Amino acid sequence: MSKMRVVQVSRPNGPFELVEREIPEPDAGTVRIKVQACGICHSDSFTKEGTFPGVKYPRVPGHEVAGVIDVIGPGVIGWLPGQRVGVGWHGGHCGHCDSCRRGDFVTCQTTHLIPGITMDGGYADYMIAPVEALARIPEELSPVEAGPLMCAGITTFNALRNSGADPGDTVAVLGLGGLGHLAVQFASKMGFKTIAIARGADKGPLARQLGARGYIDSQTEDPAAALLKIGGAKVILATVTSGKAMKDVLGGLGLDGRMIIVGAADPFEVSPLLLIGGRRSIMGWPSGSSLDSQDTMRFSALTGVRSMNEIYQLERATDAYERMMSGKARFRVVLTTGN
Repeated sequence: MSKMRVVQVSRPNGPFELVEREIPEPDAGTVRIKVQACGICHSDSFTKEGTFPGVKYPRVPGHEVAGVIDVIGPGVIGWLPGQRVGVGWHGGHCGHCDSCRRGDFVTCQTTHLIPGITMDGGYADYMIAPVEALARIPEELSPVEAGPLMCAGITTFNALRNSGADPGDTVAVLGLGGLGHLAVQFASKMGFKTIAIARGADKGPLARQLGARGYIDSQTEDPAAALLKIGGAKVILATVTSGKAMKDVLGGLGLDGRMIIVGAADPFEVSPLLLIGGRRSIMGWPSGSSLDSQDTMRFSALTGVRSMNEIYQLERATDAYERMMSGKARFRVVLTTGN
């Protein structure tokens, strides 16, 4: 049998191991993907650290996958070898539980497949994926550009298009990192009056380059007060991991304003009067289905939204992961396989 390289974790908190495995054959309803690029997401720590329930080891992480269909399994219809596809957080669902009946496939509690967590993911030369997980990659996007859109991209795009904001409304993006730099681009291209909020005057030029109409340096001014000066935000998309930063900006919501949290932040306290007095609300947003990923990539291809990436070869997965987890990576980190 032919061999492939994979980067696996053999136990919770174990090291990344570059090993050879036999190239797997797809079962019914699945395809084999020749992986070209795979983004490294903070959620990969669920597998690395063993904090997600039910993970079976050894496990290959990675759910920001871009590649080419290599082989289709029995019964697969509508997909062919050679097609460019991406695979994200949503790897398939049972179709029978309450979540699925509501169309909420992301929180399916029965057999929800998550690449890199409940099934092997994209830190590899090849991976197997159910057809439900596949999203077509437009010609305009390279594998390195497409990979991060499968999680960071879909999460911010989906949150914004489901936010209730209309073109012309003020939308503030809290944070200019791996999620935030994509969120600013999406918000601007969707026609919102986009305000970026981050720490440091040096980030202002970048925010405007990405499409922001204004920039608030939270180190030198009160971000909530600054938003209220321009009428308050219809939506604040919180992409940071600081609960304090979210709390500090929450008062900048206008009447009926909504904070949408996509960053896994530490807890923070909220005054009920703040919410009641302005009919304000707070909600979270996960990623989405494979069709949402497809929409994200299509929108990105049409409007020029692109992720800013640091690129590492597969064999340097340990360095790449540590770079991401350290917070030193400015935006996204992507592994490439050379396929």
